[in-house]
Amino acid sequence: MLSEIFFATKRERYLIIKDLYFINESIRDREVRVIAADGTMLGVMSGREAQRLANEAELDLVKISPNANPPVCKIMDYSKFKYEQAKREKENRRNQTVVEVKEIRLSMTIDVGDIAVKTKQCLKFLEAGNKVKVSIRMKGRENSRSYQGVKVMQDFFEGLGGKAVQDKKPTTEGRSITMFLSPAKEIKNQ
Repeated sequence: MLSEIFFATKRERYLIIKDLYFINESIRDREVRVIAADGTMLGVMSGREAQRLANEAELDLVKISPNANPPVCKIMDYSKFKYEQAKREKENRRNQTVVEVKEIRLSMTIDVGDIAVKTKQCLKFLEAGNKVKVSIRMKGRENSRSYQGVKVMQDFFEGLGGKAVQDKKPTTEGRSITMFLSPAKEIKNQ
């Protein structure tokens, strides 16, 4: 199962390079269920017999389901299998979109000009496809007037002109008020 083990000299730790499959002689089960290279089921047989069949076909015997009873092994070209698996993973990573959460901080006493600047920055984040966390940190007496902070949040959201959707409405959590925004549909499609 483990292709290579490296031992670190300090603190006696070891790093294991993962290889998820047992292959060929590392399969030590008495009985295994064998699948041929073309996908046909060959049935349950001893591990040695399965290894002999793999050797005759000049392929590898790979344990693909170790938790089954008996374990399932497949006769295949292991290097080709690993190459195709790495290729699929690379393709999946390429197609994966990463959505970042950007944060914008407001204050309860923010002025109109400052709100315009913060709104402009928020629109840049939303057009890039990111989600935005808008937060207000309350200090001192502001804690007793959290409704004013919620009003500032609602005004900020209305200033975005429908280009954002509220994932989470403004809520007070301890000393802060937070709201999460995501891009509206028409921004996503452009």
